[in-house]
Amino acid sequence: MLPLLTSAIVLLIAYSLGAIPSGYWAGKLLQNIDIREHGSGSTGATNVLRTLGRGSAIAVLLADIVKGAAAIAVARFLGSDFSLEWLTWLVTLAGLAAVLGHSRSMWLRFTGGKSAATGLGVLIAMAWPVGLGVALVFGVFLALSRIVSLSSIAAALASIGLMLFFQQPLPYVLLAAAGGLYVIARHWTNIQRLIAGTEPRIGRQLS
Repeated sequence: MLPLLTSAIVLLIAYSLGAIPSGYWAGKLLQNIDIREHGSGSTGATNVLRTLGRGSAIAVLLADIVKGAAAIAVARFLGSDFSLEWLTWLVTLAGLAAVLGHSRSMWLRFTGGKSAATGLGVLIAMAWPVGLGVALVFGVFLALSRIVSLSSIAAALASIGLMLFFQQPLPYVLLAAAGGLYVIARHWTNIQRLIAGTEPRIGRQLS
């Protein structure tokens, strides 16, 4: 199969995996609600936690992480015959496609979550030391602040430094920069609440 055609198929699959609306389906299956009409309106695990409870949130979180990791696995499998340079770029673009798919799902009229969990799955599959480092940063910030959005923003910023620290290829560094900034931009309303001091902590509802 021609490299360009293979690459196009990989990106389509990566986007489709990212676009799987785990949080939305959880709301429909468990309580027959549209999760976008509750809490923050996001389909991510944090809003699922507020709306459906801890068990559902953990399931959605794991599903979203797996989506990102699966997109990278597909890219490496279908691009296994490519040169290392081409494969590196293909993996990078597949990661971006999965992140975009999560927040702009074709199944939800191009709405969705904030892409943090899917981005973590991408990082773990691309470069596991970076992914684990990002997860550690998230966990530390969450333990100290109990604010998911702040922890996600800190983790997104850390991904860039960790890519450089572990001497990952330039395309991966660019992915961390672009994906990290995108995740932060998706948290804009959270940033406004953080500045105002009204961002809820774990266990509190949005006002």
